Amino acid sequence: MPKFIFAYHGGGMPETPEEGERVMAAWTAWYEQIGPSLADGGAPVGMSKTVTENGVDDNGGANPLSGFTLVNADNIESAIEMAKGCPIIGDRNGTVEVAECMEM
Repeated sequence: MPKFIFAYHGGGMPETPEEGERVMAAWTAWYEQIGPSLADGGAPVGMSKTVTENGVDDNGGANPLSGFTLVNADNIESAIEMAKGCPIIGDRNGTVEVAECMEM
């Protein structure tokens, strides 16, 4: 079965412990909804560095990555349906980029 990456952009860290609990509960509920299709819950990520032939930029790139998840799905349309429930969308003001992980 194909594997897809959900690349998260935007969002942000909770500002209070109560907000942190609410956010974690939303992610846990979403992961439970995905069920056995969840391949790797992933993690938030820190600020990235962009390596080019001219050096290293410390600005996080044009659209900084804020985290990722890996899922198994029959096709990209199915993966997109899963991504629509992601807690980063909506009140977290983020986006989910969906792409197939190609077998090599």
